Amino acid sequence: MIVRWVKLTIDPNRVEEFVALFTAYRDDIVRFEGCQMVELLQDVDEANVFVTHSHWDSEEALNKYRNSELFGQIWPATKLLFIAIPEVSSYFRK
Repeated sequence: MIVRWVKLTIDPNRVEEFVALFTAYRDDIVRFEGCQMVELLQDVDEANVFVTHSHWDSEEALNKYRNSELFGQIWPATKLLFIAIPEVSSYFRK
């Protein structure tokens, strides 16, 4: 299993827009083949910093999602809200 963390720093004026976007697509992401779960965490001290935490059956499943039409809808819309480059970490669960 792959555990993936993506830190996203959002324009402070667009936080509500970002949360609405995540909420709109969350169930579609979870239903994507190979996704076991996805959640959005908000930083305690910086309200415009978020982390997505997701579990994937395999690296292949994650890459299939990243190359999917769904990701092609979500990522461009999300990128417009960034004020910093996302930080991505992926781990194998043992």
